[in-house]
Amino acid sequence: MNPTIIERKERWARKMAGREKPTARGHDRLPPGQHLAKGFPVLDLGVLPEIAPADWRLEIRGLVENPVTLSWDEFHALPQFEDTSDFHCVTTWSVYDLRWSGVSFFTLADLVRPKPEATHLFFRSADDYTTNVPLAAALDDDALIATRLNDGPIPREHGGPTRAIIPKLYAWKSAKWITGIEFLGSDRRGFWELRGYSKTADPWTEDRFG
Repeated sequence: MNPTIIERKERWARKMAGREKPTARGHDRLPPGQHLAKGFPVLDLGVLPEIAPADWRLEIRGLVENPVTLSWDEFHALPQFEDTSDFHCVTTWSVYDLRWSGVSFFTLADLVRPKPEATHLFFRSADDYTTNVPLAAALDDDALIATRLNDGPIPREHGGPTRAIIPKLYAWKSAKWITGIEFLGSDRRGFWELRGYSKTADPWTEDRFG
């Protein structure tokens, strides 16, 4: 594991133990080209899947030692994680201080044990949406598969019952209605990446297209 990811995992472990102090938030939180939104806007592909928790499954496969398919109860039996982060949409709006709860990517990685050749993740959603993420981006102290937003379950229009949250990337990487995660040894473009969006999606460099 490289030093950067070790540092991230140490921060995550302190959060899990309740020992990490809240991140100091200054006046430079808004990435270039963004504006603060009123409320929490909704963007999707025009399909809003309705998934009962009893029917939900998360399949994790690919370049892992221990592929699993988790039911709702099995997912919630894993250590639960909460984090507050900002949310940046490629269409130029941002929302501050969203509190997400669920299972961290570090917990899922420890469960499935990625093989050394794994470099990327490929997310699949119930609306047939897909997106790609470098594995290193998901192995961060604020990345998770979330089931709760602020004080309640994630609303259906925002991806409930479960969605990925990778706050340091533009929000199209945080797939809604997530049902599958595949560990890959090379990059594979998802829905928007095939349509000209960036593979890496860094808001701070306005990495929107490419």
